[in-house]
Amino acid sequence: MPGAAGGTGAPAYIKGDHAELTVGGRLDVRSAADARVALHRAVDEGRGDLVLDLTDLDSWDATGLGVIMGAHRRAGRADRRLVLRGVPPQMQRLLVATKLHRILTIQ
Repeated sequence: MPGAAGGTGAPAYIKGDHAELTVGGRLDVRSAADARVALHRAVDEGRGDLVLDLTDLDSWDATGLGVIMGAHRRAGRADRRLVLRGVPPQMQRLLVATKLHRILTIQ
């Protein structure tokens, strides 16, 4: 599966603020808890769109995708919109295959 665990990248990192975050490395079961905390904090502390720049994301697994979807739902409840920017091609294909591209906002 594209973006499956076991990729060669470093563990996930998230940097930025409540309006725009850069997510890089591997977003997987090992990094999901920390990523979830960072994304929830960004959603809770901001207003308007929350942009996730995924340009530097090496891979994600089902858990990482779940973190993104959880942040999407939390943003909706906070009357915000989660926007994915720079989605790598293999992850874009996964979003299309799972039809999540119809739910998520992708630039």
